Amino acid sequence: MLILVSLLAFFLGGYVHYFRKAEAALGVHWQPDAGARLFSQRPLPPPIPDTSIATYALPLSTKGRDVVDTKGRRYKLSSVNWYGASDELFVPGGLDVQHRSVIAETIRMLGFNSVRLPYADEMVMANPQILPHLLTANPDLVGMRALDVYEACVTALTDAGIAVIINNHITTATWCCGADPCDAGWANDHLGPICRVKQSEEEWIQHWETIMERFVDNPRVIGADLRNEVRGVWGTMPWNRWATAAEKCGNRLLKMNSDWLIIVGGTESGNDLFGAAARPVKLDVDNRVVYSAHVYAWSGWGSSEGRYSKRNYASFIRAMRRNWAYLVEQDIAPVWVGEFGAPQQPGAGDINYWQNLLRFLKMLDADFGYWAVNPRKPKDNKKETYSLVEDDWITPILDYRMKDMTELIAGHHGGGSDEKDDVDDL
Repeated sequence: MLILVSLLAFFLGGYVHYFRKAEAALGVHWQPDAGARLFSQRPLPPPIPDTSIATYALPLSTKGRDVVDTKGRRYKLSSVNWYGASDELFVPGGLDVQHRSVIAETIRMLGFNSVRLPYADEMVMANPQILPHLLTANPDLVGMRALDVYEACVTALTDAGIAVIINNHITTATWCCGADPCDAGWANDHLGPICRVKQSEEEWIQHWETIMERFVDNPRVIGADLRNEVRGVWGTMPWNRWATAAEKCGNRLLKMNSDWLIIVGGTESGNDLFGAAARPVKLDVDNRVVYSAHVYAWSGWGSSEGRYSKRNYASFIRAMRRNWAYLVEQDIAPVWVGEFGAPQQPGAGDINYWQNLLRFLKMLDADFGYWAVNPRKPKDNKKETYSLVEDDWITPILDYRMKDMTELIAGHHGGGSDEKDDVDDL
């Protein structure tokens, strides 16, 4: 018995030692390669003029894997997230630093043609007056309430030739997403008194209607991303339940404006669209469904092959194809990778994830939305390590991330047909 206990202790100790070494290796600082260094030394290329929403014949719709205009021309969603309205301060970030039109110009200068703009249901319910010090660079907005400031930011973006996708991010206004069951889905009234901010499914839809009523006559507000990272309690949200709710909400919004795209994210914190194969989302208006997936370095936890930061390319691609890429590769429906991102100072695990993901996105010529442009987080003004601009909201961070996204936006990559053949063999 003593020998058995000793052996178990030996093997357990070895496993813990191996696990710690493996985790430490993921955090080893990455030195930029020659391509990233060269990119950082040159001016950022100007945005491609014909990617602007102003050059398209609206409204948009879907055709197979693509979003297209009325002439059948593909509108590739090359997006960035601009957050803040879903957090405690109820206001998109940066309005104390730059005028909203300058922020819009910065986003366009970076090459993006669309913005995902999150909001919290609590913002709609409370609609508080925004504190004046959060609007010092936008004095014309001082005294306004949250919904008016949000609308002003949308208008600044669309005036700059940028399409906007409205995103219901979270119920309680705070940083998303944790283990709080009150924010794990679109409705939480079944949880009784434990949730500070409560809403039923009907109230969730009504909040959507309140937001979208403001944009019925703005054709560059192209869609509604119905809910961020639906997950249930510890990943227990059934796809069928979510798809049914998405159809109910989507159809209500389409009664307001039948031109909007209805964007439906995957379950498992946005990762998993596997259920859409057997149970697709069907709306009363044809060709309006766009699916959305989120992919981060920490995604994939709990699986036998581990988090995406640890995986080799073949393993990573198997997960992407199972979760969402089958919809694109089989020309079934568009999938917008609406959130992904990495830090300015990455570790080895971050880079492994990033290189695998961007290689695959370039091969697919995928629609995407980077998280995020913001240089600071709202609540405590902490540095946003995933930011694409400096604190002035003007100066771009020219690093490996912008290099790859510039190539993705342009549709240029090194793989070509040989790259696709290699991926098809995996």
